[in-house]
Formats: sequence, C-alpha cells, structure tokens
Amino acid sequence: MMDNVSVITMFTLSGLSGTFNHRVTLFVLTLLCYCVIWMVNMTIVVTIIMDKTLHEPMYIFLCNLCINGLYGTAGFYPKFLQDLLLTTHLISVPGCFLQGFMIHSSACADLSLLALMAYDRYVAICRPLVYHSMMTRKRVSVYIFFAWIIPFYLIFISTGTTITSRLCGSHIPKIYCVNWLISNLACSASVAQVVFPAFNYTFYFGHAVFIVWSYVFLAKSCQKSKENKQKFMQTCLPHLLTLIIVVGSLLFDLLYMRFGSKELSENVQNFMAMEFLVIPPIINPLIYGFRLTQLRKRVSHIICCRSLVFRLKA
Repeated sequence: MMDNVSVITMFTLSGLSGTFNHRVTLFVLTLLCYCVIWMVNMTIVVTIIMDKTLHEPMYIFLCNLCINGLYGTAGFYPKFLQDLLLTTHLISVPGCFLQGFMIHSSACADLSLLALMAYDRYVAICRPLVYHSMMTRKRVSVYIFFAWIIPFYLIFISTGTTITSRLCGSHIPKIYCVNWLISNLACSASVAQVVFPAFNYTFYFGHAVFIVWSYVFLAKSCQKSKENKQKFMQTCLPHLLTLIIVVGSLLFDLLYMRFGSKELSENVQNFMAMEFLVIPPIINPLIYGFRLTQLRKRVSHIICCRSLVFRLKA
C-alpha cells in the first residue's frame, strides 16, 4: 500500500499478530463479554423505562449512561470480533473515522452525564426544598439533550480536521482507531489539529474537576446531618465509584497511548487499550443495580416474575 493520499483507502490495525493460536478462545471470551455488557445495561435501561416510579432525574440520567455504554462499545466490539477471526486486520478510511468518532464521543458523553448526575445529587441533598422545581421534566430533557449533542459536536469538529488532512501513512499501532493516531499519519500538522483536541481535553478535564469538587462538597455537607450522610452513602457512593472507574480507565489509556513504553508485551498493550471499553460498561450497571435500593428491588421483581412465568409455562 503506497503512502500516497490518492491510494489510501484502508488502514491497517496492529496488536493481534500474537493471538493467532488462541483466536477462537479470545473470540468466545470477547463475545461473552459483549453479551454481558448488553445484558446488564439493557436490564437497567428496560427496568427504568418500564417502571414509572423510576422516572426520576437520577434514574433517567443513569438510563442514558447505560445507553451510552452500549453506543460506545458498539463502535469497538463488532469490528474487534471480526478481526479475531481474520489474518489481516484492515479497516476502511470512513469506517476508521466512524469508529474513532463513536469511541471518542461516547467517552465524552460519559463525563457529561456523570457531571449531570453530580449536579442532580447536589441539588437533591443540599437544596431539597427546591429540587422538584429545579429538576423538572423539561429541564432534565434539556440537560440530557446538551449532554449528548455537545460531545457529538466537539468530536465531529475534531474528526473533521483530521479528515481534511493529507495522510502519508496507513498503519495505526492499535487494535482500534483513535483520532490522535490518525492525525499522526498526516503529512503536516495543522493548527486546527492541535487546537481542537486541546480544547476538548481541557473542556472535559473541567467536567472531571467539577464532578470531584461536587462530591467533596457533598461529603463535607453531609457530615452535619445523619439523614444526609445516609443519603450520600446510598446514592452518591455509586456515582463516585463510577466516576473513579470511568476517569481512571480513560486517563490510563490516554497517558499510556502518549507516554507508555512500547517494550511491554502485545497482550499487555491490548489490555490497556481495551480497559475502558470492558470495565466501565460492565461494572457501572452492576454498581447501581446493587447500591440503589429502589432499582435493585425493581430488577429483582422483574427477574422473579419472568422466572415464575417460565416455570408456569413449563
């Protein structure tokens, strides 16, 4: 494949050369992981949608977080499963940009939704008397709209600056497409390729700082009241654990991609690349399912009712 912009129609992905002898096992394990992600997230989404008692801001935000988890993983797992069964790992240029867009926008939407959940808990605990007037259905809808549209818009602009660049290479040293790695293939770096990603990183780093500050403030405020302390432990602790998992996984992958040692084994590098696409989508729904009492009861009720129906039919 010649390094000429006129003939680059496919990118090559790396990272799977050492998996040939175990590709069937890896395929089965990856498919199982993807099925688990769909099962746990869809359980939360369907439960919240079907149960009107859960149509509250906190659960609506959680529902969107699970939907976003499904959206982000859909950009990775189908292609990765296909690559596990093939000897050559190619992806079309449009497909590569689409995959990068889905993974990046999902990661940013995660932070936007977590920021909304932090704000919701702040209002619920620190300003309970005005909670229902501040978190109306109309406002919640507007908040969710912007939590989705802003990441999509910012990543679209960032991706657009890379699409318009002249590429002098076709090899991506990762198991999936990342905008930063694609931009490194450009013959010359433009100002836009530096400014837009820098703005996005700063913008969403601000989200993370806001979320951390919110929970620190809430933790201090809840020390004064036993009731608020109990409410914090029940509803805020899952948010805090989710934040740590999501931000930790994203930072781990970002820092390793830019500054990590290339001397590590291929398997370790692949695990680091996949971490935020495996751990948060599985762990987050489980955390909320176990920690939020009302949600846990509704999920258990639905599962028990379906089990009873199946037994009666049998």
